[in-house]
Amino acid sequence: MPAITFYKHEPIPMEMHKVKIVQQLHLLPTAQRLEKMQQAGFNTFQLHNGDIFLDMLTDSGVNAMSDRQQAAMLQADDAYAGSETFFRMQAKLQELFGIENCLPAHQGRACENILATRFVKPGNCVIMNYHFTTAKAHITRLGGRVEELVKKEGLVSHSGLPFKGNIDLDALESCILKETPSNVPFVRLEAGTNLIGGQPISYTNMKAATAICRKYKILTVLDASLLQDNLYFIKTREEGMQGKSVREITRMIADLFDIIYFSARKFGFARGGAILVRDKKLFHSMEDLIPMFEGFLTYGGMSVKEMEAMTVGFEESMDMDVISQGPQFIDYCVKRLDEYGVPVITPGGGLGAHIDVKEFLPHVPQSEYSAGALSCALYICGGIRGMERGTLSEEREPDGTERIASMELLRLAFPRRVFTLSQTEYVIDRVKWLFDHRQLVGGLEFVHEPATLRFFTGVLKPIGDWPEKLAAAYRADFGDEQ
Repeated sequence: MPAITFYKHEPIPMEMHKVKIVQQLHLLPTAQRLEKMQQAGFNTFQLHNGDIFLDMLTDSGVNAMSDRQQAAMLQADDAYAGSETFFRMQAKLQELFGIENCLPAHQGRACENILATRFVKPGNCVIMNYHFTTAKAHITRLGGRVEELVKKEGLVSHSGLPFKGNIDLDALESCILKETPSNVPFVRLEAGTNLIGGQPISYTNMKAATAICRKYKILTVLDASLLQDNLYFIKTREEGMQGKSVREITRMIADLFDIIYFSARKFGFARGGAILVRDKKLFHSMEDLIPMFEGFLTYGGMSVKEMEAMTVGFEESMDMDVISQGPQFIDYCVKRLDEYGVPVITPGGGLGAHIDVKEFLPHVPQSEYSAGALSCALYICGGIRGMERGTLSEEREPDGTERIASMELLRLAFPRRVFTLSQTEYVIDRVKWLFDHRQLVGGLEFVHEPATLRFFTGVLKPIGDWPEKLAAAYRADFGDEQ
């Protein structure tokens, strides 16, 4: 990765690619954005993409493909069974991870369904450094439960700790002994903990955690969806790793785990997923679930064109010039917001910049879905679609009471190779304006609340008329057409 310096300019992240295809953007006037938010039931998932100026909802399935990925899609073999495309993908994954047995699935949550169906029984406890919404939902729907054992400092929003996704090793062993190993079907470690700011886990921590699991003969599972960001942080932040290649670090990590799964919508820059299973017998015990839920074993519910693109994307993820782009732009955004006094998760992690909403909106209780409200406010004030990662993303307790999230975040995702620095500056500017007018933002309440994964399809309404007052203040500063 070249170190690019400037003669007369402050250091800024450099796009290590050039643009060949563009998609035109439109910025609706403020009044229309308010109307669109009302029509969407104050849920950014329900907005139409054509009404969005900058879409920072997610990095899942919206990353830009390279020219080599686009070219590879032309050679796809769309045979129902025995597709050569699958075997090319399998060979690349075996080369990188050292695991031969591959179960394809259409995306990460499909992999989670297969794993939960195969391993989780009522009363089981699955231990994690931190949960992801769909991973937890698949476990709880089968009567299991999740124990989150991320180290306490991982939940401190503003710090300089390089690996805030690390699992608490003492708590891990204590939990195994308390539950008994037979009641822990697997321990899942997430590379780049999604819900606490995309914070990475160190190789050293993964090695120690998996050693504890081997001691008690418990399966180890790696969610590698955000692996490429985590690889970047291990290489740049972890002592003793600077001299190793990304490819070497990838294999070192893979050698620690029994099962690895991922969403290629993140890792691989395409739309698909896979489960890699080290033990052949274990692999055979799972393979019948793929035709049942996904498709035949050589396409797994995916478009084979996407599988060809994934295969190239896996190789591109071994290139520091490629995987550095997201973390560098996120770090720039986080540092600029921090300089403005905006409460953000530091240090910058992978996936996106994360605003600490408990500090941003201290006057809005989490029970009024403050992160969801802030995501709506940012769309009204700039046409930017972010994603709530807090109490709205949780599910209620069995007795119906609200489960308050340990962190209340607004995520501004940075899809890889999509946004420019000027667009990033626009986001920073609008977030700063909103921070300076934060007292205008109020809470939300449900009109329609689904029982599971409610943040996807729920309908909400504002408590009071704060959206109208916010839009009026924005128009007063920027004019009707902004």
